[in-house]
Amino acid sequence: MAERFKNKAAIVTGGANGIGRASSLAFAREGASVAVADIDVKAGEAIVNEIKSAGGKAIFVQGDLASEDYVKKLIGETVKAFGGIDVLHNNAGVVKYGTVVDMPVAEWDWILGINMRASFLTCKYAIPEMRKRGGGAIVNTSSVQAFASQQTVAAYAASKGAILSMTTTIALDHARENIRCNCIAPGSIYTPMLQDAANLFGPDNPGNMIKDWGNLHPIGRVGTAEEVANLVLFLASDEASFITGACYRVDGGLLSSLL
Repeated sequence: MAERFKNKAAIVTGGANGIGRASSLAFAREGASVAVADIDVKAGEAIVNEIKSAGGKAIFVQGDLASEDYVKKLIGETVKAFGGIDVLHNNAGVVKYGTVVDMPVAEWDWILGINMRASFLTCKYAIPEMRKRGGGAIVNTSSVQAFASQQTVAAYAASKGAILSMTTTIALDHARENIRCNCIAPGSIYTPMLQDAANLFGPDNPGNMIKDWGNLHPIGRVGTAEEVANLVLFLASDEASFITGACYRVDGGLLSSLL
């Protein structure tokens, strides 16, 4: 399957850590030129250096994805560096815990800004560039929380449900332009975000907390970022050329056991 993305350019938001990092590396291994969008300068520069050291092409564009000016800059620098845009993986995401009563309005806005507004902005400005290439593929990261939620994640769950709905609409609006849009719904995946949650809710033994979460999944463990990246690449590739408007679970059977 080497070089499925030869001569193609991909943007990965939140591309410096977790699922985004795994996807950035996977796209690069498959021949894509990768624009890594992230607010984390150290991690962003590190992954770009890793890709280049392996013989790939990559740029890092640092900034706040909820900012329209930043997203315009991201699109512009990607086109300048690679000649266009073929793939967009909207993966950036953040979480804060609290009920709608307890959560400060500023935190709600921040979560919806990164998790939802950013995906709107990147699609808004990337799709015209995909048209110039004769088509493209968008893969948005939703979550199992879009289908079955838990306590104290109102903002996060709302944003992930919105991503699911927006994905289907974008797919319908742009299908005749050969622009496909799908989303993924990960379960518990071992990433810095999951580790932070384990440290918060199980400070005495975060490792046991992660094992407990893994045991909620019928497969008996949490997933890896690389396992999610495998699905992202498939949906972005020509192998998925007849798939659009879909949401694929990558959750170790979690939703099947709940719904």
